[in-house]
This record gives sequence, structure tokens and C-alpha cells, in this order.
Amino acid sequence: MNKTDVDRKRPPPVKVLSGQLRTAENRGAADSEDGCVIRLGRGRSLLVSLVWMQGTVLEVQLDRNTVLLIDETGTFAVQGVNNIPKGKPCLFQGKYVMVMGVILAVSPEPVIRAVKMADLSELAALHRRMWKLEVEELQQLLA
Repeated sequence: MNKTDVDRKRPPPVKVLSGQLRTAENRGAADSEDGCVIRLGRGRSLLVSLVWMQGTVLEVQLDRNTVLLIDETGTFAVQGVNNIPKGKPCLFQGKYVMVMGVILAVSPEPVIRAVKMADLSELAALHRRMWKLEVEELQQLLA
């Protein structure tokens, strides 16, 4: 089975904050991309492997095919950014972007492999205000 078959069988992305990934528990081998379990409080948890995250670009490392982003709960790294169609406008410090990707690591800092990126800078103030509420709402529905 090739990687695109595996990606097609994944559940839809789950909106998460970097702080939730930082405290998540790996499922299976550390490098298996099986996902991780995030704790939602009140004894509830959620298995995630494909995530949707938003944040501000702190640092662009094109030579390493990586960008460092920050959301309201901390920083996270996104790999594979040079391979994303239409992803180039996102690769500037200060841009507010959406990233969809597969979790590669959760600790000490979350790392995801980008599948999709979009520049949300035009309405960044609105997107930033709404993001935490969107994350909470989706996670309540899924858990």
C-alpha cells in the first residue's frame, strides 16, 4: 500500500492547538504516524493523526523545508513546506496561516508534515479570535 492510499484512509483533520499536541500521548511507535491521543478534560480524549492548525510564521527555513509557527499555546514546526502546491505565499515571517498535516512528533515540540497550507493573513484578526472557539467546538462534537 502506498502513501497516498494511507492518506486517503485517514479520518478528516482535527483542529488542535500546539499545547494539546505537546501533552499528547503517542500511539504505537514514535515514528509510525499512527497518531496520538489528546486529553480534552473531564476524562475525555480524542485520537488524532491528521490535524488542522493555525498560527503565525515565526521563522522560515527553506533549506530545511520547514517553517516554525506559533499559536496561542506555543510553537510548532511544519515540515515539507516546499512541496505544498500554492504554499509559497505562506512562507513569510509574520503571515497567519492554516496548516493541515500529519503528526510526526509531539514532544518536545510538535512537528507535522504539511499536506496543505493557506494564507489567512487578510482576515488574521478574525481568524485568531475564532480559532480557539472552533477548536473547542469541533473537539466537543468528536469526543
